[in-house]
Amino acid sequence: MKTLYVISGVTGMTGNELVRQILADKACEDHIIGFDNFYASSIETVKDSLDDKRFDFYEYDLNNESEMNDIKDKVKNLTGNFDETVYINCAAVVHTEHFYHVYETYETNVTGMNNFLQQAIEVGAKKYINCSTSEVYSMSSWNENGGVSESDYLTLSNAEHSQRTSYAVGKLLTEFFMKDAVDNGKILGCSIRFANVYSKNERYPKHIIPFIINSFKDNGKVVLLENSKVNRRTFLNNYDSCSAVLALAKTDSALDGTVYNVATDEEISMIDLAKLCASKMGITDPVIEFEGYRKSDPERRILSTKKIKERTDWKPVISLDKGLDECIENYLNS
Repeated sequence: MKTLYVISGVTGMTGNELVRQILADKACEDHIIGFDNFYASSIETVKDSLDDKRFDFYEYDLNNESEMNDIKDKVKNLTGNFDETVYINCAAVVHTEHFYHVYETYETNVTGMNNFLQQAIEVGAKKYINCSTSEVYSMSSWNENGGVSESDYLTLSNAEHSQRTSYAVGKLLTEFFMKDAVDNGKILGCSIRFANVYSKNERYPKHIIPFIINSFKDNGKVVLLENSKVNRRTFLNNYDSCSAVLALAKTDSALDGTVYNVATDEEISMIDLAKLCASKMGITDPVIEFEGYRKSDPERRILSTKKIKERTDWKPVISLDKGLDECIENYLNS
């Protein structure tokens, strides 16, 4: 089967790895139309794929109507040559520093996602994968049953407590857009709630793992938030997060408009994570300092992945130990 993929945010952490995995088989005849405005990424992340004739890249903005109309025309010109067209929305304002800026996250994460969904429906795409976030679980991010599930009721903090919740609410709204489109027979699709994704190829090291590694590398110490004294997390390598996207995209029966958690169950405290990174870097007595505090930050975040494992053949294959080794090797040599 020949598939035409249309990917927004294609140079971001999820997008660039999707390109790599889709094109890994040199014999496959799939094709990718991808675009990005480099808001939090760089063309460098896909430079190894730019010469591949199966990949068309455009420096376009999801929120630019003229540029999105051009993408629509390009899809229409190609879609007849493929068995199916799959839209994957990876474009998002995702770094924690932006979570508290309501308008900065709304345009791309909510309006942009819905406009991209409507385009997919208009061109006759068969499927749409909506990348959501585990942030929607807010302060109720774990339970005694092995992690929160997609069907659990959400308990979000309100505006008086933290503006951070506006990011989660926006992403949650996109899940309703997705469900509505599928329920009304317009397209097949689903939403994915990723948990704490990291990558050895992250261009701007703002997520916690590259931040810790680069802090030790550049400053000989790491400064963590006060929350880190109690916080624990699981971490998902973006090889595994992207393989989950493709597993769902290839499983029509799973594309019922609902939500899928994608995570691991290797829980670790922030302090132990810093110490583990330091140990792997040959630092025997790491200096860890604490400064600042983040509102509405859950102490734990554990997601149940039972649903996606039952409905697809996906499972994570990159352990935290292996993933950290890859990250450290990459960042120390950069």
